[in-house]
Amino acid sequence: MILRSRKPELVEQEIWGLLLAHYGIRRLMREAADQADLDPDRMSFIRALRVIRRQVAGQAAFFPSDTGEGNPGSD
Repeated sequence: MILRSRKPELVEQEIWGLLLAHYGIRRLMREAADQADLDPDRMSFIRALRVIRRQVAGQAAFFPSDTGEGNPGSD
């Protein structure tokens, strides 16, 4: 993993962000395992990460200007 930040305080912020993302993915994995009555330790972190990336990318694939709402002159 490569950290993009160059200042120490920004490196710390980036690390905290990565830790929070890791915790969030593990929590989602735990919830999914509970619903499926599976052991969460038997689930693949990488597979969960890929599924989440696909979901987030699909939801973020639009821009507010594409909706036609709030644009001047779109009446």
